[in-house]
Amino acid sequence: MKKGIGSLILVVAIAVMVTACGGNNKGEQVPANNKGAATNTKKQAVEGTNKEEPAKEGSTETRTIKYLDKEYVLPAKVERIVITGAVEAMEDSIVLDVQPVGAISFRGEFAPMFQSITKNAVSTGEKMEPNFESILSLKPDVILASTKAPPEMEEKLAAIAPTILYSHVSTNWEANLKLLGELSGKEAQAEEVITKYKTDLEAAKVTLSDKLKDKKVLAVRIRTGKMYVYPEKVFFNPVLYSELGLTVPDVIKAAKAQEEISVEKFTEIDPDYLFVQFSPDENKDTPNAFEELQANPIMKTTKAIKEGRTFVNVVDPLAQGGTAYSKIEFLKAIMEPLNK
Repeated sequence: MKKGIGSLILVVAIAVMVTACGGNNKGEQVPANNKGAATNTKKQAVEGTNKEEPAKEGSTETRTIKYLDKEYVLPAKVERIVITGAVEAMEDSIVLDVQPVGAISFRGEFAPMFQSITKNAVSTGEKMEPNFESILSLKPDVILASTKAPPEMEEKLAAIAPTILYSHVSTNWEANLKLLGELSGKEAQAEEVITKYKTDLEAAKVTLSDKLKDKKVLAVRIRTGKMYVYPEKVFFNPVLYSELGLTVPDVIKAAKAQEEISVEKFTEIDPDYLFVQFSPDENKDTPNAFEELQANPIMKTTKAIKEGRTFVNVVDPLAQGGTAYSKIEFLKAIMEPLNK
């Protein structure tokens, strides 16, 4: 009974929000600024988000799609895709040139990495802080949220429109891309991208197999001035270990989630090659963290630093690592460094 009352309250709250933010679409939404690009005006925002008209009021035609063993009932024609929380869906949108009407902003702006897909988009809030009023006003046909979203967030989003939790697990990258391809009518393009990546991967393995035999390769992310590693199936690790077949360091095998590693632990690993992802946004209070780590006398004894085989941000630091976009860009970017 309590659950039924809770659902009723949620529906009433959504109805109130729709009224408040202007169900007649009179309220204007301003897209987040694109760094390095001219600021969009309110008029451009309204015109941009109205280019694709929502389905006719009262339309009841639906279709059922299957994704990661779950079925979802969606409008027969999906035109208005909204992304909140799922940076992975943003990356896949770049690959397939999908233009969501709502997308994630970072500190109030659309990052340059996503400029090609956010020219006419409206901010749906920060990564895990959705702006429900903004999402409501966009009248989405489908919402792509993250599997990291808490249940209460998913419930609120599902009350607005059909909501699919887009996987953040690297090994689901093909399923993710195929889902977005199906939603956007670009299934063939998604298949082509997957096939090409696998072809490029096989060529890379031939080139690097002898070169990297018995070599240790490690990818880390620096956040709040500390070094972190990730499990074997997360971040860029699937590319390095399961796909390229490189030796998996014990610290990666043991990792259950994002885990901090100390300078002392790093020296035990003593990688031959080191790939570092460093975002200023994640190191606001420690902007010189990486330089300080490199200057550390103990760190200087490791092969990757001592021999000049440390590579910072070979792909955009916002790249999640386990998406089609991340894998394609990372594979291209590491070929030259790993051939050194």
